[in-house]
Amino acid sequence: MRSVPLGVAALALTGGVSAQQQPADLIVTNARIYTVDAVRPLAEALAVRDGRILFAGSRRGAEALAGPRTERLDLGGRTVIPGMVDAHAHLVGLGQALRTVDLVGTKSYDAVIARVVERAKTARPGEWIRGRGWDQNDWPDKEFPTHEALSRALPDHPVYLTRVDGHAALVNARALELAGVTAATPDPEGGRFLRGADARPTGVLIDRAQGIVGAVMPPASRGELREATLAAITEANRWGLTGIHDAGVSPEALAVYEELARDGRYRLRNYVMIRADDEALERVFRRGPQHGLYGGRLWIRAIKISADGALGSRGAALLEPYSDDSGNTGLVTTAPERIQRVAVRALQSGFQLNVHAIGDRANRLVLDAFEAALAAVPVADHRFRVEHAQVLDQRDLPRFARLGVIPSMQGSHQTSDMYWATDRLGESRVRGAYAWRSLLNTGVVIPNGSDFPVEAVNPLVSFHAFVTRQDAENYPAGGWYPGQRTTPEEALLSITLWPAYAAFMEAESGSLTPGRFADFVVLDRDIMTCAAEEILRTNVVMTVLGGRIVYQWEQGAGSSTVR
Repeated sequence: MRSVPLGVAALALTGGVSAQQQPADLIVTNARIYTVDAVRPLAEALAVRDGRILFAGSRRGAEALAGPRTERLDLGGRTVIPGMVDAHAHLVGLGQALRTVDLVGTKSYDAVIARVVERAKTARPGEWIRGRGWDQNDWPDKEFPTHEALSRALPDHPVYLTRVDGHAALVNARALELAGVTAATPDPEGGRFLRGADARPTGVLIDRAQGIVGAVMPPASRGELREATLAAITEANRWGLTGIHDAGVSPEALAVYEELARDGRYRLRNYVMIRADDEALERVFRRGPQHGLYGGRLWIRAIKISADGALGSRGAALLEPYSDDSGNTGLVTTAPERIQRVAVRALQSGFQLNVHAIGDRANRLVLDAFEAALAAVPVADHRFRVEHAQVLDQRDLPRFARLGVIPSMQGSHQTSDMYWATDRLGESRVRGAYAWRSLLNTGVVIPNGSDFPVEAVNPLVSFHAFVTRQDAENYPAGGWYPGQRTTPEEALLSITLWPAYAAFMEAESGSLTPGRFADFVVLDRDIMTCAAEEILRTNVVMTVLGGRIVYQWEQGAGSSTVR
């Protein structure tokens, strides 16, 4: 949907604006506005000029800024919050997921195969079939599948199906054949081929083993990347997102982002984390940190590394073996020495380093690497981040605040994983999982996110999880380890101002404060005061970026409260 000016008709006023004051481009009235500004947390009106907030306060104050060309928007008493920001997402991954076989919610391996077979009916001979979203934890037996049934159903098409967390994949015999993977193929460092009793690969690839098969798949063309990016931006806007932190962007994707931004088609503020292969790092270090490019659309000043895998695929690196897999402590996917080297280089070059760490061992290794790097290159306001910080040993909880490290967490991971997390971790260790309150009590902030397309794009899913520790059906009663809940005020900060802070953008966005970007979202109910079970029934009525509508809900066209 093309960006369009707000309002429908300018209303001339007599007087109001002083000779020294330029009039507002837009006045928003008749709303309950949560500004996330401690000076004035609630307002009833906004004034916007040149894409930024000019005023937030009373209707009378806003009207005083009107001029003969000022546009008006009466919101009929609806709720307004700052534009929501997903602090850990994968934009191209979402765009590609929108164009591949959707396996989210499949309740059996047979259901997965049926969807893939249906897609193959429209594929060219020998074309790769890709899908994403399966989760064996949702199936009756909860065991990883093997390729045989998939290979029988699709012997001629190579098939690559990414698990919901992105840290495992299922491929068929044709894909293994094209990649040259046999019983003699060794596991790559930081990855694993699951194998049968005869040592032959079962078709499940864990973490870096995915790259062995992925290397023989044809890469997306530039045109496909453009279309995937545009589709993902449209989807993000639909859910009230005005910004994301894009975790692990390739040079090819970044080039497409810049091209679209130059063309005025990038309707999102993207805090880009560059994927940390050596060649890409050298390029980005030579380029140097860049802020607010193309009218505040792109920030390029962060680096992304992965230290381990995911809990669902038993690749998260744990200090002790998995409770349901006694011979397995997970995978370290990047050597701690490399994390420390990149951290030192980042500190020297003015870049932020953000490291994926899910297991307690991975989190400790990352914190150790950060501590050593900061001892070598002391920087007061580095804002290094741990992405996910899902499972923490109690001894490591206070280290985030002590080192100035930000735990970037995703509320929806807790409500997706709670059904089986105790199986993986046991009753004792699970108390250090998704430990929001424990971390907040140490003095850190927690930028919230979804990790989409791993989880639903809707940021209110993670808002709801922070407040309730419950799923969409209000399970379990009282919440899962409810002592780790946040307040609604903290949950709102987690999708607005705290992501801004985590991206060095708090002077530009995150609150409806004069001078900040005029990014805001109109909701059809008040998520700060409504009953918890009402939160996920909330519709995004309008998404506004820089004072311009980028999404507007057409009532009667269907609710936006679904996935």
